Amino acid sequence: MIWAKDTVLLSDDKKLVNVVRTHQLLSETYWGIRRPLEVVEKMIETSLCFTLLEDKIQIGFGRAVTDVTTFSWIADIVISPEYRGKGFGKWMMECILEHPDISETQKVLQTRDAHAYYKNFDFETNPALMSTAVKGL
Repeated sequence: MIWAKDTVLLSDDKKLVNVVRTHQLLSETYWGIRRPLEVVEKMIETSLCFTLLEDKIQIGFGRAVTDVTTFSWIADIVISPEYRGKGFGKWMMECILEHPDISETQKVLQTRDAHAYYKNFDFETNPALMSTAVKGL
């Protein structure tokens, strides 16, 4: 699928993901700073990916890890610093949540500091969610 907003496109076509640019964007976040390029390649390969582009230049990335039936984990939502605050992250989240492969699934995500932001998309804090640390990352 492809969505358009002004001069910006959002696509779920993995062929449009620039792995090196995605790695660079993630390396500027607290959660993705230690991910090697090989890990980023593998996660792209095994996820439903969303690439935000302006003039064929990747300016954002997000993904869902999903069984496309009951469960989707939204992860790695990142926008290039110079495009933040312009509504592209909100727009990308809206498109991701409405994507036909995951729109009917339970969606979860993990955040350290954006709880209020994700509440705008009907995410709620859930005391039942548990997780393990990722070894080596």
